[in-house]
Amino acid sequence: MVMVNFVVKLPFTCSKKITDIKELKEWNFDGSSTNQAPGHDSDIYLRPAAFFRDPFRGGDNILVIAECYNSDGTPNKTNYRHYAKKAMDLVKDEDPWFGIEQEYTLFGADGAPYGWPKGGYPAPQGPYYCGVGAGKVFARDLVEAHYRACLYAGINISGINAEVMPSQWEFQVGPCAGIDMGDHLTLARFLLARIAEDWGISISLHPKPFTSGEWNGAGCHTNYSTSKTRAPGVGLQAIEEMIKKLESKHAEHIEAYGDDNELRLTGKHETGNIADFSSGVANRGCSIRIPRHVAHQGYGYFEDRRPASNIDP
Repeated sequence: MVMVNFVVKLPFTCSKKITDIKELKEWNFDGSSTNQAPGHDSDIYLRPAAFFRDPFRGGDNILVIAECYNSDGTPNKTNYRHYAKKAMDLVKDEDPWFGIEQEYTLFGADGAPYGWPKGGYPAPQGPYYCGVGAGKVFARDLVEAHYRACLYAGINISGINAEVMPSQWEFQVGPCAGIDMGDHLTLARFLLARIAEDWGISISLHPKPFTSGEWNGAGCHTNYSTSKTRAPGVGLQAIEEMIKKLESKHAEHIEAYGDDNELRLTGKHETGNIADFSSGVANRGCSIRIPRHVAHQGYGYFEDRRPASNIDP
């Protein structure tokens, strides 16, 4: 899958510390090598959109997220950030916050899940979720290195945990306002893949690495709120109104919620069925979950459990 918004290291040393995105210049790359442009018109422009501290080189070095534009100035076909930014700008007065739980699976150089017995399977699910100890969790050192790199970079990472399936992990990013959510998650994914190189481990964002056996899939649960849902007295009513709107667009949203998601949304393993829309308080087997404490206090956020782990940030 082609990355929508390229994360690039600037190819020059700045004479001063970058403090504003406007100080960064437009660059370009060969779009024909990434199936984003034909060979006879291959230059794709990179317009800096966000920057973060570089945890690998330190100092004043930075990592930049840039949007892709064609030679005629139009957004490239892969540049969904351009349209997401427009949508976020339209509702900025509602102050939308996102918190996304990114699940992923570790694979070794042999193509098998990292830490699993060679030629076999580990014990059934149960002791792995938020587990501790040898045989229950794998590659914690890699996961901790990623967490620290995100903190250094300035990503709003808020937690990590071992997941239900062995060699499956999760990190959480947010709360982030508007388009920042996509930028922070995109860079967090980049750092994870980059750091895993040093361990000889590959990162899979596939929502259902194993379709046989009783193994959980991987999602990107999306927690969402606005100034109205966070307001005491009216918040829960606003959430319920939003859920009704989500129900009316269920099929349309599923189309945008990641590839191969039908393998994960089966109604089993803490998922709702892809064909049905459902909601409930503290119910992890439905499409939309209202956390119990939100229902109790009457305001806060809700969780959309439908997005797959490979959703486009």
